[in-house]
Amino acid sequence: MAENELIQRLFNFAVRTIKFLKILQNTPEVSVIRYQLIKSSTSTGANYEEAQAGSSRADFTNKVRISLREMRESNYWLRLIKATVDNGYDADELN
Repeated sequence: MAENELIQRLFNFAVRTIKFLKILQNTPEVSVIRYQLIKSSTSTGANYEEAQAGSSRADFTNKVRISLREMRESNYWLRLIKATVDNGYDADELN
């Protein structure tokens, strides 16, 4: 996979996540999940973009690792939505 392709895929993931979250019910519990998921899903791409201009190989590696951790966190929040939030979303889109 080309570097530019990954940058675009991470950007698209953040956009799709934000659009998906707009359709969920507005309860206090979902609001917490929404906030956390928006932070982690957008941070993934932002950290990978920042890694491209790393000041050293170690800086690049650190930013990519942060990006991976944020993606893993996003996966957690998406699984939590799937397990706890009723209706209001397309299960296929979530998968």
